Amino acid sequence: MAKILIVEDDPDIAGIERDYLELEKFSVEIAADGVTGVQKGLNGGYDLILLDLMLPGMDGFSVCRRLREALDIPILMVTARREDIDKIRGLGLGADDYIEKPFSPGVLVARIKAHLARYRRLTGGEGKSEITLGSIRINTSTHRVYVEDREVELKNKEYDLLLFLMLNVDAVFSREQLYERIWGLDAMGDNATVAVHVNRLREKIERDPANPRYIQTVWGAGYRFRA
Repeated sequence: MAKILIVEDDPDIAGIERDYLELEKFSVEIAADGVTGVQKGLNGGYDLILLDLMLPGMDGFSVCRRLREALDIPILMVTARREDIDKIRGLGLGADDYIEKPFSPGVLVARIKAHLARYRRLTGGEGKSEITLGSIRINTSTHRVYVEDREVELKNKEYDLLLFLMLNVDAVFSREQLYERIWGLDAMGDNATVAVHVNRLREKIERDPANPRYIQTVWGAGYRFRA
């Protein structure tokens, strides 16, 4: 039974989220403010955290930053704010996904299941234990990535995206295709998520992120990995 923490100050919304998740046999706890969310998140042994952006005491950005320093579990931000800059900031702080209110509870549950399934697959060490292309080496058993024999720290979806691209060398994928493959659901018009993760990956694995050798943009089509 997966254990989920909901960090949400609106008791009605938190209650709806909890009820739908408990119907799916998840174990659910609620924190009504940012400070409590951090305390529970760091000490509760959760498998996934559902994090509202607008919180009393400490906003969702600060909570995400603090949790991501210590945890690598999926963090899903939920908010009524629709500005792309908020998405970019949240994803840049380590959030794995960004869900806009109002949302269908069924869609929320589906996204949570998809993130949990991918997290378990990534941490389960399935498939080849090591993949090397150029100066990049991935150990899939330990979830570690090395560039020119120097270890680089990747967040969950950064790792998942890099692994997928390296397993599909030279294949071109649109943002929508990557979102569906990596995040597990239809893109639903969301382009910022993939773009942010590609940019962050380039900053970590490329010598010159502005002129990437490995993760290249194919204008009008998407992205590809070139060895």
